[in-house]
Amino acid sequence: MPEQREKWGVAHIYSSFNNTIIHITDLTGAETIAKASGGMMVKADREEASPYAAIQAAMKAAQEAMDKGITGVHIKVRAPGGHGPKIPGPGAQAAIRALARAGLKIGRIEDVTPIPHDGTRRPGGRRGRRV
Repeated sequence: MPEQREKWGVAHIYSSFNNTIIHITDLTGAETIAKASGGMMVKADREEASPYAAIQAAMKAAQEAMDKGITGVHIKVRAPGGHGPKIPGPGAQAAIRALARAGLKIGRIEDVTPIPHDGTRRPGGRRGRRV
């Protein structure tokens, strides 16, 4: 029986408090292999960021990627960052677990949230945002 060659991809998981987007590319990041989001999986807007929607999106993207021959993925998790929240939303962890459960090998897991190095002034003014 000939050994099957491993084919790796990169799973870019963007998880905010409004949605979760799973985008699987080749190792260079130039070629899209599969893409799905929480908003594609559920009807209600308020459920887009939920772990359930993230699991459904990850399963769909993983199945699409495995059909195209991907056997393993390195994961890059991203939160909104910049002036927004620096921690990923509720769907990030659920999406990673769903990718593993779908049968993909998991390589490296990396956080690629953009962190400002004191560029421009934060919104909100001198006394902050008053709610």
